[in-house]
Amino acid sequence: MATAADTAEIRGALARLRRTTGLPVAFGGVVEPGRRQIRISELSGTSTGALSALAVTSGNGLGGKAVALTRPCAVADYSASRRISHEYDLPVAAEGLRSVLAVPVVVRRRVRGVLYGALRTAEPLGDRILSAAVEAARDVEQALVVRDEAAELLAAARPERGPGPCGADTAAWERVREAHAALRALAPRIDDPAARDELLRACGLLTAGPATGHPALPAPREIDVLVRVAAGDTNAIAAERLGLGTETVKSYLRSAMRKLSARTRGEAVAAARRGGWLP
Repeated sequence: MATAADTAEIRGALARLRRTTGLPVAFGGVVEPGRRQIRISELSGTSTGALSALAVTSGNGLGGKAVALTRPCAVADYSASRRISHEYDLPVAAEGLRSVLAVPVVVRRRVRGVLYGALRTAEPLGDRILSAAVEAARDVEQALVVRDEAAELLAAARPERGPGPCGADTAAWERVREAHAALRALAPRIDDPAARDELLRACGLLTAGPATGHPALPAPREIDVLVRVAAGDTNAIAAERLGLGTETVKSYLRSAMRKLSARTRGEAVAAARRGGWLP
């Protein structure tokens, strides 16, 4: 289902597309829930509102063809092209667009949106521009995959959540811990600060919350390291999973142990759980 987060990813990708290619116009949108059409919601560099809220049906026009084929499509002169249908000639002409490309955003074999780029002159779009458009779409795809995985992990863990380790089924509580670890590992892969904070807040739903009056607060990266230690990872494996150096992991772990007054890795994990930072 399309969300505001999906739309925000499209918006960011269009800005990057214009910046990297020099295309004067870019626009796009996401698939409407339950329908085989894209709603154009994001415009960048346009001079009219002709394309705003335009519904593009799968198979129709350039974007609809890209959706139906699940691959990039481009035309050097939109209105004269015999390779596409022409249901949307009027809004395209009103915006003065001639050379246009459309790249679908495909996640798990399902089209989630389309990115368009365009020139106001009739000329072929080179390989560099097409490659940059595909790369922009891949960035959106990766971001949406991360969001989907986070949502699925959280949804899978929430129904099993009990009052705590003492009152919850052991296997169910371990799934909560696995979900928490996976969510923490996903967070650094999200470039959007607001989305990353949202994900970290979701992680907090799986913990009891910091204990009142606890003397020390582990830093976010220290918590990430403790999560991996709790999962049984060595420093080297934790470093690989978190995208850090082994010495950096050791430093975070030492700092966390000092804050938690722990002498061993196991004591640090236990203290973090008592403090409400780990499930």
